[in-house]
Amino acid sequence: MPLLRLQRVSKSYGTAPALVDVSLDVECGEFVALAGRSGCGKSTLLNIAGAMDFPTSGEVTLDGVVTSSLGEAALTRLRREKVGFVFQSFQLLPSLSVVENVEMPLLLARRARARETALDCLKQVEMEDYAARMPYQLSGGQMQRVAIARALVHSPALLLADEPTGNLDSATGNVILQLLRRIADTHRTAILMATHSVEAAALADTVVRLLDGRVQEVPAPAKRL
Repeated sequence: MPLLRLQRVSKSYGTAPALVDVSLDVECGEFVALAGRSGCGKSTLLNIAGAMDFPTSGEVTLDGVVTSSLGEAALTRLRREKVGFVFQSFQLLPSLSVVENVEMPLLLARRARARETALDCLKQVEMEDYAARMPYQLSGGQMQRVAIARALVHSPALLLADEPTGNLDSATGNVILQLLRRIADTHRTAILMATHSVEAAALADTVVRLLDGRVQEVPAPAKRL
């Protein structure tokens, strides 16, 4: 069974449909791009995939568990242990240093060796030399690297990225995309990325095109050497 499975998922807000009959499988280590214009349902799909929201109809299975069957405590644990989130706006806490931002999820979960794990994740994104700096001392690309390190501290099986290069210039954005590609390949982390960029989607194994909440095209995943 795939790591993530959406089966005939629909989502409506009032009478307005955001997703319509979406089915999608994402395997471990697969990099999937959700492509489409603003308002096509990409962010809604990400929220539902990460159990931050739930479908009006249909079913979502994450790591063998139907998300709608879980209580709040189990949902919190599932999100914390299985899912990492990367946002367009970075969402770093300005009053905390780089390493403090990365270790915060571990401290909230009362995990041992939080600082050591945070520093290791910063090393993975080549930001260990900036551990003591504050977010305002970083460039946009550096802040996004820190945000990715924070998303990796729990070794999630699924990484959700919502327009991760939207606030970056093309060269910096390409560095971030190559980093995500490496994470999928080396850690076998499944990545589901929302993007309106053709260049960003080109690095994915699979491109799912959305239009008005409906899937237009899901080609077979590319075989990577």
